Amino acid sequence: MPDVDKTLKIVHIITRLILGGAQENTLITCRLLAQRGHEVTLITGPAIGPEGQLFTQAKKDPYKIIVSANLVRQINPIKDLLAYWHIKGLLHGLEPDIIHTHSAKAGILGRYAGWSLKGKYDQNHIPAVIHTVHGLAFHPYQSRLKNKLYIAAEKAAAKRTDQFISVADAMSQQAINAGIGKPEQFTTAYSAIDEDMFLSPAPPEKLAEFRRRHNIPADAVVMVTIARLFELKGHDYIIESARKLAQKFPNAYWLFVGNGNLADYYKKTVAGLGLAERFRFTGLLPPEDVPLAIQASDILVHCSLREGLARALPQALLCAKPAVSFDLDGAKEVVNENTGRLIKPKDIQALTDACAELIQNRQLRQRLGQQGQNFVKEMFAPDKMVDTIEAVYEKAMNC
Repeated sequence: MPDVDKTLKIVHIITRLILGGAQENTLITCRLLAQRGHEVTLITGPAIGPEGQLFTQAKKDPYKIIVSANLVRQINPIKDLLAYWHIKGLLHGLEPDIIHTHSAKAGILGRYAGWSLKGKYDQNHIPAVIHTVHGLAFHPYQSRLKNKLYIAAEKAAAKRTDQFISVADAMSQQAINAGIGKPEQFTTAYSAIDEDMFLSPAPPEKLAEFRRRHNIPADAVVMVTIARLFELKGHDYIIESARKLAQKFPNAYWLFVGNGNLADYYKKTVAGLGLAERFRFTGLLPPEDVPLAIQASDILVHCSLREGLARALPQALLCAKPAVSFDLDGAKEVVNENTGRLIKPKDIQALTDACAELIQNRQLRQRLGQQGQNFVKEMFAPDKMVDTIEAVYEKAMNC
């Protein structure tokens, strides 16, 4: 059986290359695997949606990209069947040693397609099928019927999976609790971040220019949120807490980084509350500008109701900024009393109190931020993640 000391043929499959944590994770993985000498191909669907795309960035990397036109996020039986046959045909031609899937749709179609090829092209060349759990499709904020269907689909796909990689221990446990896979199949590999971008302090003039560009006063204490303006991302709770905080702290400002189908709704909401002068909406920012947005801010506030482990949390800590987060999924693996404030989901009073504590105490912000940076530097290093992934590949091929 092959091992990671030789060149492997590796195919990654992801639903779409929009701006997002799973996508950034996958691109870093593909890039480093290719730089380590492996032959890497990435299969993806069209990057459709208001979130922005990562194709431009991906095309600069040393691996092959194939777009499967019918691989789309929405459930569509005809497109899904066509995507399945297309992916299966591509895999048959590529003859990979490793088939590594990401996201719900690509994860199911890719694993079925990959598993069907086991032993087909060479009995001595059987591809290992790996799936990364970035997040789970089932959650408390949708109907019981939908959750049952998603869990059933994931259980079926798990039977066609050699090993799982999770971006947080919490994701592994949730999957196992739902009957998806076996404990011995799961390995945690924290989702890598291009750390140099966040660890390198921006020059003071660039930070000042960013604030001027977004009409943020030089003496403002800025709470930044980096998330799609979309359902379940928690912007409503931040806006509600701002109603109280804005009255108490005239220098408090809120910066929403991202775009989505609720952008206009949130702009109208803050205007209706008389808070338009305190909120700034950047829209989509290029990935290379995200570190600047965090460094030009003071506190990261993340109130999403479903995440694997939000990349914005370690990104903020790498910038030495404290994080305030709802205690959901993998958040507690990076946010604690030494790095920020972890609060009960939907508890607006606790959110308000946590933000107030940090707004009025600059020394506390600096201490938590520095402790956070020291804590996450090694956890989210790209080479550490890919070392773990290569070990999972070797384990899967030797089973």
